[in-house]
Amino acid sequence: MGVGKSCLLHQFTEKKFMADCPHTIGVEFGTRIIEVCGQKIKLQIWDTAGQERFRAVTRSYYRGAAGALIIYDITRRSTYNHLSSWLTDARNLTNPNTVIFLIGNKSDLDGQRDVTYEEAKKFADENGLKFGENVEEAFLETAKKIYESTFQDGSPILTAADLWVQR
Repeated sequence: MGVGKSCLLHQFTEKKFMADCPHTIGVEFGTRIIEVCGQKIKLQIWDTAGQERFRAVTRSYYRGAAGALIIYDITRRSTYNHLSSWLTDARNLTNPNTVIFLIGNKSDLDGQRDVTYEEAKKFADENGLKFGENVEEAFLETAKKIYESTFQDGSPILTAADLWVQR
């Protein structure tokens, strides 16, 4: 809770920085059309609440997900300490091919950093996750990895609801 998931979504979909976003109640939704490997792709992004009381609801959004972004606040160690729990949910509730990207958020507050880049990178490497602290890069790299793993043999694995490709 309070790691900046909604702000990240807004930053990526609207290309506007919001220093303070209201807490998500349940689930929010955003989209953005990007280009990957010469194809236009519409990303459907679900922003789930981080509060424990919404956890049962948010777990249902893992099903059918092609990718998951797990986010922690670099200035609050407690959010980093919960990563294993969120990763367990993501791994248990998605298919084995789901791309999981770990994002260290609030890198603009580097002077207040409580979790080192190296520490988080090590966690990501040990758990087979992509890792970064750049919003645009995280979304685009996740989308590219999903696209490549889905369409590399020419036959889509995902349904239209999971990944929309304009051909």
